[in-house]
Amino acid sequence: MRFIFKLIFKILVAAMGAIVVIFVGFKIYSLSFIKDMDKLSNAHTAIVLGASVTSAGQLSSILKDRADIAISLYKNGKVKTILITGDDGTEYHNEVNPTRDYMLSQGVPTEAIFLDHAGFDTYSSMYRARDIFMVDSAIIVTQSFHLPRSLFIARSLGIKAYGARADQHEYLFKNNIREVFADVKAVIDVVSKREPKFLGEEIPITGDSSESI
Repeated sequence: MRFIFKLIFKILVAAMGAIVVIFVGFKIYSLSFIKDMDKLSNAHTAIVLGASVTSAGQLSSILKDRADIAISLYKNGKVKTILITGDDGTEYHNEVNPTRDYMLSQGVPTEAIFLDHAGFDTYSSMYRARDIFMVDSAIIVTQSFHLPRSLFIARSLGIKAYGARADQHEYLFKNNIREVFADVKAVIDVVSKREPKFLGEEIPITGDSSESI
């Protein structure tokens, strides 16, 4: 009998967990502000969220697609600046500088590009965009599987944000699975008002981009 009660309890706990995950995911997706490129209102900044690079410093297809959309936004006058945010936590892993180099090679002027070297996760990137770079309006550039969570965090932190899809290729399905659990973490981060690992001095997005290099 004790075994049956334990089994029922585990089933109930699992069911409640599943309900919470589904509810959180539905809530985040229902708050999305994703627009087609031609319907996006102008914003001061495009935020390019980090993704993997190769050991040789080449952008992954996911990151290159994000960079290309941000470049298009800038060249079409949708944004005045681009904030590249990502993980630059070790000597051997830098998502930020290679993205900047690529954008420079595509004709984006250096004064329009700001770098956030401590965007270790999406929440930290948005928090630092607000508190370090003083971003108040932005177009977030990432893939569709990542946009709802990114927008939820940005909007919860007070940034007037809209999303631009960077869907130029087919991506691994595991990215969608990862988002299910990342959504729950995002809610916990927002509710707990977690501070990023690094903050620092302000580098206003309206100022000198060289201060962020």
